[in-house]
Amino acid sequence: MTIETPGAKMQYLIKRKDTTSREELIAHWYANHMPPVIKRNEENRASGKQHATRYIVGLFDPEANGPTNWDGLAQLWYVEPLPHPERASAIVPNDSFHEKVEPYWPWATREYIAIDGALPVEPLTLNAPFPCTRSGFHKRTSLVAAKPGTDIDAMFDHWRDTHLPNVRQTMEKVGGFRYVVSLSTDLAHAPYAGTAELYFRDTKGWADFQAAYRLDGFEKFVDDDATHRFGGGTEMLGIDTP
Repeated sequence: MTIETPGAKMQYLIKRKDTTSREELIAHWYANHMPPVIKRNEENRASGKQHATRYIVGLFDPEANGPTNWDGLAQLWYVEPLPHPERASAIVPNDSFHEKVEPYWPWATREYIAIDGALPVEPLTLNAPFPCTRSGFHKRTSLVAAKPGTDIDAMFDHWRDTHLPNVRQTMEKVGGFRYVVSLSTDLAHAPYAGTAELYFRDTKGWADFQAAYRLDGFEKFVDDDATHRFGGGTEMLGIDTP
């Protein structure tokens, strides 16, 4: 059974500047950007303003022959999508993280949970509870681009009704434990048609999935050259509101 998450999942693709190392990016993201984002949303919640109920950052691991156009993806869940801004974030830096990354834009999506495997949330006890981290899995994130001229409604119908069940069944065969699809809702400002996030216990699970997967026709909608796929094993958590 697929669960449609209420509200909007706002996503932010992040690319570090050429002068920034990956280690610098992660350090500034965790220490100098996540805390003020958390604080701002806590203040908005207290004053009754729109605020994020969850905030997760997925880090993309460098891979041989893999794409290098993005370093990670921040995701924040809201009751309603945020309005598209007139200017990208980080053009005028608000913190040290902004000084280390390229300007970035919000991306509104709607989330569908196909396999709702549990992921731990373990707030820190010797420091502020959030941000904290989690690992111990192998995650595959696909940023899916549509071929030029694609009927997006037909693509989304096939994705939800045919491709998603096919991927879910294949994941269940090989022990994949979480599968989430997010479809773009503001196509005029969307860098991709949507995302797919597949969680496995380890890299063997991903290899087993690739060996077991069979095409279902979704490929006719997808621009494979413009689609980017990343692996990762660490997430940073900023907000997890009950």
